Amino acid sequence: MNKIKWPLLAFAIGAALCMMGIGVAVAERSIIGIIFAIIALIFVMGYGFKTKKKMREDGLL
Repeated sequence: MNKIKWPLLAFAIGAALCMMGIGVAVAERSIIGIIFAIIALIFVMGYGFKTKKKMREDGLL
């Protein structure tokens, strides 16, 4: 079994939390919350993919 890649797990959990935040903001009918959660999701997922690419290029995956 492979070792857990903790940074990638943290990004995945962060992205899931952002998606839940979108749902909560929709339920609360908060436009500002929805926009903030979407921007946070884009940032977290983008940085996660960037980190994964760097780890793959460095041979850590």
